[in-house]
Amino acid sequence: MLRNSIESSVLNKTLTNSIILTTFNDFSNWARLSSLWPLLYGTSCCFIEFASLIGSRFDFDRYGLVPRSSPRQADLIITAGTVTMKMAPSLVRLYEQMPEPKYVIAMGACTITGGMFSTDSYTTVRGVDKLIPVDIYLPGCPPKPEAIIDAIIKLRKKNSSRDI
Repeated sequence: MLRNSIESSVLNKTLTNSIILTTFNDFSNWARLSSLWPLLYGTSCCFIEFASLIGSRFDFDRYGLVPRSSPRQADLIITAGTVTMKMAPSLVRLYEQMPEPKYVIAMGACTITGGMFSTDSYTTVRGVDKLIPVDIYLPGCPPKPEAIIDAIIKLRKKNSSRDI
């Protein structure tokens, strides 16, 4: 009898501490923000900075970011580095294969404006936003890993208030 009452009181405390009241919209926003999966896509020196986030010093995983190699499993693409005309159709195809909702961070001067290659080269895309819609622009040559984390935090804040 005593054992059942103890188990009952533990069960009641557990149930009362486990109930969360929220709206479906808030719950889905929380779930989306806690599980951004970036696509590993990079072409030059900016990708080296992006790849350093995966290591233990910056610990990309603590933000819920699990790098993926398939666009069908990713919902965030961080375009890092120079995009050429030859690579443009492949980048657009990768973006189109990503499931909704999908987000884009343009990382580095070469991705945003063509960088130092845009004046002399006819093969450089002068801004990735001419190919795919960009959510966050991350300037720098190359941006530091801390700036990438800051851009991801800004993307999470931007998307936290979206309606379904």
